Order: sequence, then structure tokens, then C-alpha cells
Amino acid sequence: MAVITGANRGIGLGLARKYAADGWLVIATAREPGSAVELNGLSADHAALSVAQLDLTDPDSVAAFAGQIGDTAIDLLINNAGTMGPHPLAEHIHRQRFGGIDYGLWADVLLTNTLGPVRLTEALADNVAASEKRIVVMVSSTAGSIAGSDRPAIAYTTSKAALNKATTIIAEELAPRGVVVFAMCPGHVKTRLGIGGATVEVAESVDGMAAVIAAATPADSGRFLRYNGESIPW
Repeated sequence: MAVITGANRGIGLGLARKYAADGWLVIATAREPGSAVELNGLSADHAALSVAQLDLTDPDSVAAFAGQIGDTAIDLLINNAGTMGPHPLAEHIHRQRFGGIDYGLWADVLLTNTLGPVRLTEALADNVAASEKRIVVMVSSTAGSIAGSDRPAIAYTTSKAALNKATTIIAEELAPRGVVVFAMCPGHVKTRLGIGGATVEVAESVDGMAAVIAAATPADSGRFLRYNGESIPW
């Protein structure tokens, strides 16, 4: 079974489509399933794909979701849900720049991009450890690389840098249980979250990510990888 968060659009929707088509049992989450038209349509076409409500910013929602999963083993947990901040991004990006930082916005982005994935992974760690494949993927971004990026959007970049560090800690903690945990950048993908200049199609990113996941071994735990398998500097 695969659990994919933030599956109502973009990369998450593409991953849900990919794994459902490949014959996986998929639980795809969305904050507002009722308005996830494409995801619900995908579920109608694939009996093995179900849609579940999950708001990573709400501890009660995470607990309720974990309760629904129960003792079911999860082979693959893809923590894809994330945000770059309010949209249209171009009209709000100044709120992430030094000299005009909106600290409330920063807290919201950290809650979604860092605390949310960690909270969910902690809640489902036993389920993943009980599975056959035992893989957790944190969807990160090269923007969170201290050595590899100079983007000035302080809220988004620090949320991903913090997620990267949390990933290495979780990988170390879960290694004795045979769980492989790594961060992955899907590339600069043409999605609603894009800020311009995106060159990677969703299908290309999804296929690449799936190939990296399929080839993952315990040696990859704690790494930061690009969708094409390249290592990304921390």
C-alpha cells in the first residue's frame, strides 16, 4: 500500500495516478476531498485508489487519519503535501523577503512543510515498519539546500531545509527497523506552485521519482536525491 499526501493536484495527483495504474493499493489524501475533482475522478477509475481527508496543519486531523489506517501496513509513505505560501505567489513573495518578513506566513509554511510531514511520519512509523518495502519519502526542494540554492524566499526555503534535517534524524531513528527514509526534489515542475521558469513536466518528474523509489535500498536512507537520481548537496 502507498499513502500519498497532497494528491489533489500537481505532483501528488500524478503520483497517485502512477501508483494506481501500476497496481498499487493507494490512499490519496487531500485537505478538502469534496473539491478534489480530478482526484475523485481518478478514484472512480481505479477501485484500488481511495481518497481520504487529511490536513497536516491540524494534529486532530493527523490523529484521525492514523486511526483510520489502524494496523494496516504501509509500504510507501510519500509526504508530498506542501505550500510555497499564499497565491498568486508573485503578489505575496515580498512577504518572504528579509526586510518585510511576514512571521505569521512563515509559521504557516513551516507548519505545513516541516511539522506536518514529521507529525504524519511519526504517527505512521509503526505501519511503515510493519510493511514489506518500508519506504518514507519526504518531498523536498533544491531550494532547501544551503549549498545549492540562493533563493531569498525565507519561509519556503527554511521550511524545506528544516525538513531535510528532520529527514536525516528520522532516517537514523528508523534504520534499526529497516525503514528507508530520504528526501527527494521533484525538480522545477510545471505546477500551480511554480514561480516561473519551470522546465519539468509532471509526468517526467513522477516517472523519475517512482524509478528512484523502486531502486531505493538502505544505503539511500538519509540521502537528498533529485527525481533523476542525482545527489543534492545539503
